[in-house]
Amino acid sequence: MDANGLEAVFLANRDTLLRFLRSHGAGEAAEDLFQELWLRLRVARPGPLAQPLAYLYRAANNLMLDRYRSERQAAIRERDWTDVTGATEVGRSDAPSGDRLLAARQELDRARAALAALGPRVEQIFRRHRLDGVPQRILAEELGISLSTVESDLRRAAAAMIDLKRTLDQGPSDPTPS
Repeated sequence: MDANGLEAVFLANRDTLLRFLRSHGAGEAAEDLFQELWLRLRVARPGPLAQPLAYLYRAANNLMLDRYRSERQAAIRERDWTDVTGATEVGRSDAPSGDRLLAARQELDRARAALAALGPRVEQIFRRHRLDGVPQRILAEELGISLSTVESDLRRAAAAMIDLKRTLDQGPSDPTPS
């Protein structure tokens, strides 16, 4: 089965895969994990598959395991950080420094610009779904578009945010040759 065949199986089994994710602890994050699964499959480009649905379940299960491990590691880091830094000191603010606030605002501006560059509908769908928590089906109904269009717009927005994160993680480039 080629990538297009896997895509067809993926889309045909959307509801089944979402139920699988929810039943394995994804809860409200199932739609987001479904999108992440889609993005991972697009990058992986697996070869011919004898059992594409089994492959999708295995990939979804691996995604859930990754999520669980990530959440567990985050909790450990948070606990360790709290242990190291101790409780809040009386008379000292927990607010981030001015430099950190400025850097965060600049990153936010870049994220807004990246979304705006995708067009107003994509930006609206991303904001309403990711920030306001509006389900995809409701967005499709409100905007008078298909669910697959909403999903496509969310994939485009997610890809733009991933690209931006990679750019931010790389940091500023050094203009002086070494």
